[in-house]
Amino acid sequence: MAERAPSGEAERRKGKEPDDAKPEREAKAEKAEKPEKNGNGRSVPPPAASPPAPDSKTASKADSRADRPSGPNLQDPQKDPHPSIPPLPAAGPWRSYKEIVAQIATKIVEAQRPIRVLQAIRWDGSIEEEFRKSRFRELPKADADYYAKQELGFDPKEKAAEFEEIAREIDRELGESDAIGNILTSTAIEYRDVVRMLGSRGTPLFYGYSRKLYGSCKDKFPDGKTSLRDLGHLLYEILTNIDETLLGMKYERTIEAPDAAAELNQRFAAYFGDSAVRVEVDDTLLSDAAAGSDYVKVRSGAKFSTRDIDILEVYEGWVHVATSLNGQAQTVAKWLSKGPPRTTTVQEGLAALCEIFTFRTYPRRARRLNDRVLAVDKAEDGASFIDVFEWFRTEGYDEEECFHNTRRIFRGGVVEGGAPFTKDACYCKGIVLNYAFIRSAIQHNRVDLIPFLFVGKVAHEDVPVLARRVNDGVVKPPHYLPPMFRDLNGLAIWMAYSTFFTRLGGDAISDYYAKLFARAG
Repeated sequence: MAERAPSGEAERRKGKEPDDAKPEREAKAEKAEKPEKNGNGRSVPPPAASPPAPDSKTASKADSRADRPSGPNLQDPQKDPHPSIPPLPAAGPWRSYKEIVAQIATKIVEAQRPIRVLQAIRWDGSIEEEFRKSRFRELPKADADYYAKQELGFDPKEKAAEFEEIAREIDRELGESDAIGNILTSTAIEYRDVVRMLGSRGTPLFYGYSRKLYGSCKDKFPDGKTSLRDLGHLLYEILTNIDETLLGMKYERTIEAPDAAAELNQRFAAYFGDSAVRVEVDDTLLSDAAAGSDYVKVRSGAKFSTRDIDILEVYEGWVHVATSLNGQAQTVAKWLSKGPPRTTTVQEGLAALCEIFTFRTYPRRARRLNDRVLAVDKAEDGASFIDVFEWFRTEGYDEEECFHNTRRIFRGGVVEGGAPFTKDACYCKGIVLNYAFIRSAIQHNRVDLIPFLFVGKVAHEDVPVLARRVNDGVVKPPHYLPPMFRDLNGLAIWMAYSTFFTRLGGDAISDYYAKLFARAG
């Protein structure tokens, strides 16, 4: 039988105090009302009462509030910490394919900016003066020591290393199998070789790089049989025997350079519209005219015929300036605005071919381009500057033309022979290869590729790749196109008959008509 709890304990369980606890409680209250005094007789305030211990229900509520997320502490901001920020990813933000290509293309464009090939191998006026004083008997003083005094504007080793690093970056970012990446890699490596070529001015190594970059007269066409040299000799026989006096009117060069510039400015304003292509007179030019990214310069003191102006409109404007502007319009494929050597054959050949398609060229101009091929070939085979100069004289050029033509072949190379600058071999080669490209595109129902010859500075192998990347925005179609390339109907018929002509027995047909002409007396 359980013991009965004392009465006082039972009273406490019921919330009541026992009678014997009252006096003690009253005594404590009376003591609290009377303040204590310290040694000086001053009252001391009683100690603060301790808060009552919470019961189980109160404690559980407090615990539950502690588990909840607290709001901002407006009274004490230091007790309210800032949210944490995760570290940036080591690889940086996500980039699209087009971003990667555009960034690499920008690096190539910026890296090549100080490279000026023709400026780096230019001869000053004193060389021509000394050559004339020697009565054309002493070789020009343009050797390695001469070029060493001509600043490049960059360190060749550092610049070459820069392009090699860009090539490695392309491999890392795009991989070896990416078609656009292959174009970018070829471009970067070619600029590296251009730098090495310029670092070898005046030595045989210059020719080694020139031959690698621009080709040689010994190179074969795609048939694997016919060389550029063969073309040069064939055209030499044909063009040399043409009597220009029987071909039509004679064009006199009577137009001064400022008037020629004004006429070209008017024509380009109509062709390019808001692009503001300008034509300027320049007294530092060696040639009669030259084109830049958005300008054409004509040499001060030069005189022009109406036919010369017609040719400059097509050659410099419709092709060189137009492809530069089309390349500059690219937001991803930015490298198309600049022309490494791999694009020279297409560019120069396309410009010369447009002269033919518009019937603006003439035999003597065609001869000049072809004679440069033969001159490069002679220099490759060991002919010296004087040998080539004298050969031009035998072809009817005046002394000034002889010097300028020969200088084009030997600038940067070795004047003793065997190591020329081979760029001038690209012009006639480009005419043939561009013609073959256009004809093949029409023959194989790929006329859609032809306008992309003008999308920027391109090589033929680039064109199908670039055309495929229009839909995804990597490439923008060319805006500026010559009339015969905007409407390809005429060229389609031209090339259709051209295809048939090549299947005819060339010599047999020629002999047939030769007999007919002979019967006429």
